[in-house]
Amino acid sequence: MKLVIHPPVEPDRLARLAAAAAPMAVVNAADGAEALRHVPDADAFFGKLTPLLLAAAPRLRWVQAPTASLEHYLFPALAAHPCALTNMRGLFSDVIADQVMGYVLCFARNLHVYVLQSAAAKWGPVGGEAARVAFASGPGVVNAIDRAHRHLGGATLGVVGLGAIGREVARRAAAFGMRVVAVDPRPADVPAEVAAVWPVGELPRLLAESEYVVVAAPHTPRSAGMFGREQFRQMRRDAILINVGRGALVVLDDLVAALDAGELAGAALDVFETEPLPPEHPLWRMPGRAILTPHVAGYSPLVAGRHLDVLLDNVGRFVRGEPLRNVVDKDEWY
Repeated sequence: MKLVIHPPVEPDRLARLAAAAAPMAVVNAADGAEALRHVPDADAFFGKLTPLLLAAAPRLRWVQAPTASLEHYLFPALAAHPCALTNMRGLFSDVIADQVMGYVLCFARNLHVYVLQSAAAKWGPVGGEAARVAFASGPGVVNAIDRAHRHLGGATLGVVGLGAIGREVARRAAAFGMRVVAVDPRPADVPAEVAAVWPVGELPRLLAESEYVVVAAPHTPRSAGMFGREQFRQMRRDAILINVGRGALVVLDDLVAALDAGELAGAALDVFETEPLPPEHPLWRMPGRAILTPHVAGYSPLVAGRHLDVLLDNVGRFVRGEPLRNVVDKDEWY
């Protein structure tokens, strides 16, 4: 048996891969030409598989993608090929869930606004001067300051896509006393913290009930553009949209229009239809209503080690003829 790797990996990782793959031969192809020379008798491939390489690989039985997302990895011939395709899902779930709760806390406590005020040496609670005077008059009056600061306990957080990331978000939200509901086309391993899981057709119900809507779904042939003006109008006017799934799921022009119209209260986005987000985009000029991060929700010093662990585990499983981890439904892209 033979495993072809391209692009090549560094020597330390190669040594661990070769040990896990024994007695399978491992070719660490330095360039595309070398990969093309070795792929005709390859049984397995790790890296960036191209249509040219696949066409030259009649024996190929397994492809390990180096990424979790597959919208830029899959192509028609690979989708139709009988080889097993596995990805790197599950590496980032807790890391991205932590970022989601960071967004939630920012909007609940106006932390992102206070950071901007601190940079400008500005003192004052969100809610305005009149609200500050009313607050100083004594407790018992719900004023603008109160309303500008949310209480998380009892609030509803809706998760769109109850995969590994969505499940971790649910666990963290429940720890804050939030009610969690979700939509998913085929839910599995539903945490006890999730109060209800509905089919995707019930998305309008989730949007109507949720103060926070977390998009954690993958980009698939059916999910692109699933959040447009119609969906924003189904949300609560005090709702916050959080997208850590894929940028293609949220139509940004519609989001800007909805924010301008007051159809939802704010948005936190880590992924965008176009990346980098152009400097002239209107979202940059909504500092109180939009938190924008540059596709960093999955960053963590732990991810590289987890990535290697999955790869080594799957290499060993392939050699031993055991079921592979993270097998992908190539028609669904996940």
